[in-house]
Amino acid sequence: MKSILNISKGILSMALISVAFTSCSEDAMDRVNADNDHTTSVPAKFILADVITSTAFSNIGGDLNTYYSIYVEHSVGVDNQLANAETRNGEPSSASTFNNVWGNLYSTLKNARIAINLSSNEVTANYTTKGIAEVLAAINAGLIADSFGDTPFSQAASGELTNGLPPYMSPDIDKQEAIYAAIMEYLDAAIIDLPKGDKSDKIGSYDFLYKGNANKWLKLAYGLKARYTMRLLARSSTKEADLQKVIDYVDKSFASISEQAAFSMYNETNLNPLFDLQWSRDGLAASKSYADKLIERNDPRMRRVFAVGQGYMGRDTVSIQIKGADDRRFRVSPNGTGEPVKYKYNTPIFVYSQTCPTMLMSFHELLFLKAEAKARLKHADAELALREAIKAAVANAEVGIAAAFSSTTVAKYGGVIATSAPLTATDVDAYFDASVKPLFAANAVKEVMIQKYIAFFGAFGESTECYNDVRRLKAMNEDYIKLDNPFKFPLRAPYGSEDVSANPKVEAAYGNGQYVYSEPVWWAGGSR
Repeated sequence: MKSILNISKGILSMALISVAFTSCSEDAMDRVNADNDHTTSVPAKFILADVITSTAFSNIGGDLNTYYSIYVEHSVGVDNQLANAETRNGEPSSASTFNNVWGNLYSTLKNARIAINLSSNEVTANYTTKGIAEVLAAINAGLIADSFGDTPFSQAASGELTNGLPPYMSPDIDKQEAIYAAIMEYLDAAIIDLPKGDKSDKIGSYDFLYKGNANKWLKLAYGLKARYTMRLLARSSTKEADLQKVIDYVDKSFASISEQAAFSMYNETNLNPLFDLQWSRDGLAASKSYADKLIERNDPRMRRVFAVGQGYMGRDTVSIQIKGADDRRFRVSPNGTGEPVKYKYNTPIFVYSQTCPTMLMSFHELLFLKAEAKARLKHADAELALREAIKAAVANAEVGIAAAFSSTTVAKYGGVIATSAPLTATDVDAYFDASVKPLFAANAVKEVMIQKYIAFFGAFGESTECYNDVRRLKAMNEDYIKLDNPFKFPLRAPYGSEDVSANPKVEAAYGNGQYVYSEPVWWAGGSR
């Protein structure tokens, strides 16, 4: 996938920073080891503009999310590499699969660390900017650890350079457990630093999320504490205490959708990454197993989230929203056994969401974390927590659906035709009472997790978090999310090929790549 994102090009060029938006550069890891593209002699705010954008567009919204959406059956791969991922034909275990995002993750983490160092200067004393950099370092460290398990970290992506080079050219592999400790340290430091303010040269408009609002970043930091505390639940020896911590962290985080960490800088030329991918490749189709979960619940989202695409059966010149399973155009792809053919099946309507924001963390994710914690602790208000989470999820989905209808690029070819009205809070209440409530009564945690799974479908970059949930549940022997693909489920992502070939320690850990099917990451019960 080639990014055409150039949001901060003009801003960062003033600081002589080359904007690193491409997610498919073949020499990405070379630039990590010998970075000739980024100066470190400018204020941290310029670097963080790049870090925020690359975190959202390339790292959260890019290759990881695309492939994981296939693994968790939010979508089906029907062309080229994505079809190979669907049938587990090389892609899940190949070191080349995630090489591009591997390089971008480490480059982004390094730049976040550089920003931390620059903001730590006693003269500069820009503590809010430092706290923002610490939050971003935590997010990228989480993406690295969750995807690759044991991986280079403490000696990799160093913010301390000597003559432009990092101190370690073949960094050691750290344990995932140690990386998670560092993630929590970043967030704890951010929680302390953010309220202190900046002495000078405030980040302001260079902060593409919150415009330098320290309180909103503080809420994001607490939300991430909730996410990562829940992630470690299978490893916890004090589960009830940790579940209570999750609730406490959530209560200190977002109070509404307006506060969620949504990267919304997309427009006619700066494209949402899912739209960018599908518009250029048409490699994703609608998933039967996902549709089945909606049909089973008589979920009203069934009439909102699928579309018949341009080129369908060689006839349509417009895209049309599917009315439901009884629509004559309804045709979703079986998982793992469908035909690898473009335009044969429906698509998620979200592939047309040209300006849909990418979520560093959504309000509904936060509410689902709270609902899960309360359900596990058997709190009396767990049902209410789930109701509110679903309302937030549906409202968020409608944002993505509206973005599909308003896509200026798609409009040139006839646009997307709506066949149903947007869902409201009243619709959600009726759905909850009729369908969700009985299932919640039968198995509260299971229904929370299935509803969260349904909510993470879209153009928001949340399939990665869904993949993490599926693996966490497997580690706890709670296979609540039924997946239909008959092929082996990938338990992790393989290391990137450039380090497999350049770092003997990574090469030895990679082997032939088949470990991705047999060895869970540490927090999911594995040893690496």
